[in-house]
Amino acid sequence: MEISELSSVKETEERQDSIFSKIFKGDKVIWTVFICLSVISLIEVFSATSTIVYRQQNLWGPILRHATFLIGGVGVILFIHNIPYRYFSSLIFVLLASIVLLILTPFIGTTVNGAERWISFFGFTIQPSEIAKISLIGTIAFLLSKQNGENDAVLFKWMIGLTIVVCGIIAFDNLSTAILLFVVCYLLMFIGKVKFVRLAKVALAVIGLAAVFVFLLKVIPEDWTQKGILSRAGTWQNRIENFSNHKEETEESYFTITDENYQVAHAKIAISNGGLLGKFPGNSTERDFLPQAYSDFIYAIIIEELGFLGGVIVLLLYVILLIRGGMIARKVDKLFPKYLILGSALILSFQAFINMAVAVNLIPVTGQPLPLISRGGTSTLITCAYFGIILSADRFGSTKKKEEDAVSQNDEDNNANENDSDGTDVEVKNSDKSLELEEKVEFEIIRL
Repeated sequence: MEISELSSVKETEERQDSIFSKIFKGDKVIWTVFICLSVISLIEVFSATSTIVYRQQNLWGPILRHATFLIGGVGVILFIHNIPYRYFSSLIFVLLASIVLLILTPFIGTTVNGAERWISFFGFTIQPSEIAKISLIGTIAFLLSKQNGENDAVLFKWMIGLTIVVCGIIAFDNLSTAILLFVVCYLLMFIGKVKFVRLAKVALAVIGLAAVFVFLLKVIPEDWTQKGILSRAGTWQNRIENFSNHKEETEESYFTITDENYQVAHAKIAISNGGLLGKFPGNSTERDFLPQAYSDFIYAIIIEELGFLGGVIVLLLYVILLIRGGMIARKVDKLFPKYLILGSALILSFQAFINMAVAVNLIPVTGQPLPLISRGGTSTLITCAYFGIILSADRFGSTKKKEEDAVSQNDEDNNANENDSDGTDVEVKNSDKSLELEEKVEFEIIRL
């Protein structure tokens, strides 16, 4: 009885494992990183949205909204990771649509936190720059995969032209996103073996434009940046000046919190409160003072509640994502899925590193959310789409993996057949023995 119960339990577990493996396909490490980040996100966003809870007088409203987007993101991953990678070449059409939306955003967009980065449709708010990011990376990956030595010059012009157009439009209202996207696309071209001379020319041109840009920010009068198209220039001026200002300060001025250093100062306080193990989830005090505690500065809240150890674990999750993405891309045979994986892993990890660097005051404030952890709608769904692309490219991009799966399946079938044949042999032997016993019994009866 006990043996039958154990066998039934074992069969149930095997059945559940098979169902789980059929639904959640692809690399298990990527799935593990996604699940860990999602769990951390639910805990920390629930803790960090205290100001929203106070405004809305609704305890569960903010976290239910975020959980809904995460569940929707899981659906996005399950849908995308079942699509063969070759269909992602159609992202070029999504890119063209996103460029149109980016152009229209300043005119029909919705202003949130002083920035016009969103468009509202029937009560839903989308961020066109997020759609442009994923579609541009997919387009660059596709064009890189089509290089054959003869069309390299033409494809490079298309790649760099599309990158400049998209990043240039985004830069008007979101400079940090434009810089991040340009760097990832540039690295993808470098990995895609674009000629070094061409990339060097682009680098020199960008350095020259950056120098001119910084010079203009220094000489533009403050009156010009109060309103209009140059309103964001004032924000850039303040961030660069505050970060690069190393004048000597007295102890009193250093510890004085002003409007200029408000976010950075409270982020430092949150980090210092964390210590090694943190104050544990729900016990943060700086979440009530940081304006974007659930988005731009959520890493500071993570360190305050989970401590230095929790901050390192979150950092390692993104490092694992980047390394694992490189490992998957290395074993993929086709170029298009290889570049898709690398582009997706680079944009996610680099954005995370930028967010963490801002929280610990290594770089100026940029406004980049922490992928999958920060509260958001469009950004959460697009981040999940990156995970889906990585899993899809891993599943359908490697012929070696398919051959290995086929060989293992054949081995399993052969083993099953051998087991079946062994069972029939045993039955034949048992039947032979029973016949011999019957003959002996009949012979003894006749003798009697």
